[in-house]
Amino acid sequence: MFRWMQSITAKVLGVAMLALIMLIPLSQADGLVRERQAMRDAAFTRVAEGWGGPQTVGGLVLAVPTRYETRGSDGKVVSVRDGTEIVLADEQSTVVDLAVDRRRVGMYEVPVYTGDVTIRGRILPEDLRRFTTDTGAAWYPAKAELRLLIADTRGLQGITALTVDGHAVRLSSSTARMGPYTVLSAPVPVDSGRDTPLDFALTLRIAGTGSFSALPLARTNTLRIRSPWPDPSFTGAMLPGQRSVGARGFDATWRVLDLNRAYGQHWDVSDANVAARLEPSASGVKLYQPGGVYQQNDRAGKYGLLFIALTFVAFFLFEVLKGLRLHPVQYLLVGAAMTSFYVLLLALSEQIGFGPAYAVAAAAVVLIVGGYAMAALRARAAGLALGGVLTLVYAILYGLIGAEQYALLIGSVVLVAVIALLMYLTRRIDWYAYAAPLPPSLDTP
Repeated sequence: MFRWMQSITAKVLGVAMLALIMLIPLSQADGLVRERQAMRDAAFTRVAEGWGGPQTVGGLVLAVPTRYETRGSDGKVVSVRDGTEIVLADEQSTVVDLAVDRRRVGMYEVPVYTGDVTIRGRILPEDLRRFTTDTGAAWYPAKAELRLLIADTRGLQGITALTVDGHAVRLSSSTARMGPYTVLSAPVPVDSGRDTPLDFALTLRIAGTGSFSALPLARTNTLRIRSPWPDPSFTGAMLPGQRSVGARGFDATWRVLDLNRAYGQHWDVSDANVAARLEPSASGVKLYQPGGVYQQNDRAGKYGLLFIALTFVAFFLFEVLKGLRLHPVQYLLVGAAMTSFYVLLLALSEQIGFGPAYAVAAAAVVLIVGGYAMAALRARAAGLALGGVLTLVYAILYGLIGAEQYALLIGSVVLVAVIALLMYLTRRIDWYAYAAPLPPSLDTP
C-alpha cells in the first residue's frame, strides 16, 4: 500500500467518509418507512370510505328564506335577490359517547368508532326579530327549516328522535350545503309574532374514523365527549376546559361562547367568509395512537447515522489501542449490517409490534457484528466488548424512542457523555506517532 494510506489522519478521514456513505442505505430505509406509512394511510382512507371519515357535527340552526329588494329614487323596485338567513341558537349542549373499535385492512389497524350524540338547544324569539331589523330583508318564517350540519353522511347510522317544542319532526336530505358540510333539514314553520323560545332536541347515532368534533353554533355551547379510548388528542380551535384521562378512557368538556369564534349569530347562507370560518371553529378529539409503528421506526432512523458512526469509532479505537488493523471493506460490512437493522425492524414491527421487533432486530445485529469482530480482529475479547457496546447503543436508542418528551434531553446528555468517554480513552495517545511512516517491511504492497 501507499504510505499516505497508512497515515492515521487518512484513516480517520476514511472512516468518517464511510460513515457518511451509510447515509445512502439509511435514506433508502427511511423512504421505505414513508412508503409503508403511505400504504397505512391508504388503508385508513379505504376504511373511512366504507365506514365514515373524520366526523364533524354542527348542531341545529334555523334557516329562514329572505328577499332583498333594491328600490330606485322613484320608489320602484330595481332588483330582487332571494336569500336564506341562518339564525343560531342561544344555547346548545352536545353530549357524545364514543365506542371505539379497530378495523384491519391487511396488516394495518385503523381505529373506528360509533357514537351516540344528543343535542339540545333553544333559539330565542328576539334573535329572529333582530336579524330582520339588522338586514332590512323581508323574511318568510312559514318556510323556515331546521338544518343539521354533518361532515360525512355515510357515517350517519340513524336518527333516534328529533323534537321541536316537544313535537316530533323528521330530517330529510337536502341539496343545500354550508361550507364543507352536508345539510339535513326539517321544515319548522315559525310564527312571526312568536314570543317564546324554540326548543329542540336531537338524538342520533353516528360512525366515523379517526376523529370527532363539533361546531359551536350557538351563543353558549357546551360539548362533552366520553370514550374508553385511553389516548385522546384534543384538537381544534379550543381545548377542553375540564378533562379526565386515564387507562379506562377520557371524559372532556368544552364551553365555547360566540365571542370565541369568527362569525356572528346570524348571516346569509351565501356569505363565503362565514363558510370558510366554520371548519376552523370546530373542537373535538382525535383517536391518537401513541408511539405508532411507523412513528417509532421514523424516530429510530433519525439516530441511524449517529450510532453507525459511534460503532465505527469503537472499531477504530480497537485498531489504535490494541494495535489491530481493519480494512475499509470490513467497515462497510459492519455498516451494512447496522443499516439492515432498520429494514428488519420495520418488517418485523408490522407483524409482531415494535417492542418485540426491536429486541429481535437488535439481537440479530449484535450477534452478527460481535461475531464478525471476533473473526476480523482475531480477538474474542474484542468481539465481546464490541457486542456489549452495540447492546448498550441499542438500549440507549430504545430509550430515546420511548421518551417522547425527553428524547432531546436524553440524547444530548448521551452524546456529551460519549464524547467525554472518547476523550478520556484517547487522552494518552500520541497521534503524531501513528502518522509516522511504517518500516520498509510493512510498506510494501
